[in-house]
Amino acid sequence: MSQTHDRAAPRALGMDLGGTKIEALLLDTEGREHWRERVPTPGDGYDAILDAIAGLVARARQASALPFTLGLGTPGSLTPEGLLKNSNTTCLNGRPLQRDLQQRLQMPLAIDNDANCLALSEATDGAGAGAEVVFAAILGTGVGAGIAVHGRVLRGANGIAGEWGHNPLPWAVVGEDPAPRCYCGKAGCIETLLSGPALARDHAAHGGGVLTAAQIAAAAAAGDALAQATLERHAVRLARALAGVINLLDPEVIVLGGGLSRIAQLYERVSALWSRWIASGGQRDTVRTRLAPARHGDASGVRGAAWIGRG
Repeated sequence: MSQTHDRAAPRALGMDLGGTKIEALLLDTEGREHWRERVPTPGDGYDAILDAIAGLVARARQASALPFTLGLGTPGSLTPEGLLKNSNTTCLNGRPLQRDLQQRLQMPLAIDNDANCLALSEATDGAGAGAEVVFAAILGTGVGAGIAVHGRVLRGANGIAGEWGHNPLPWAVVGEDPAPRCYCGKAGCIETLLSGPALARDHAAHGGGVLTAAQIAAAAAAGDALAQATLERHAVRLARALAGVINLLDPEVIVLGGGLSRIAQLYERVSALWSRWIASGGQRDTVRTRLAPARHGDASGVRGAAWIGRG
């Protein structure tokens, strides 16, 4: 099937395939929303996920009298052979997701990493609009990142540019051993320390009980000392991780997406901390990189998927 996309199509359907939900959003050429639906990500395997995506596309066709292009954002990236790799929805790894969906849907499909979709969305008309370099990190069920340069996604020679979540957290401190094991087979990946489940595990390990990330943030805001300490540990780890990004890439804007991006106190605290590890963060220098939440919030990744689908 042809990989070209109809740039003249009046609408663009974006889909965001996450670990807990699949979201679909139909936009016109000006970025206005016409239809949206979110369903839970099936937990019973590859074919069930294909069925769920096909069902959303069918309902989008019912909702739109006009044709649309289709783009899908998913954790991981495609190999040169068209197989998905590095997805934390592990049943997708090694599978020809793009080919199988195109055959089932009988239409062209663009597929890209979900963090690349976030980066494109925020560099186009979001918190990073007009910036030369945007680093967009997803802090959710998993942790990943995408990079946009002059408004275009940077993919790299191996298609893994921005695969930040599977680097080790730099500048280790006492109490972080043994390093948690990651689904990728390594230990100590940033994802194992900065994701939503990692935040919950850390809180429980320090006597705070079994709470979700959202509940921990609410408890901290209400004055709970254990929850506040948990968020402080998380802020320090995030500051170290992002300082490494700034030392390497020096972006103008770092945008946060995913569920943890809604924890408002992270922005001021991380920006106050990261100069300890940034090469230009001495007393005489000002760190000019800006840390900001995704302007389009939870919808930013799916918006970027829609733009990627337009080609």
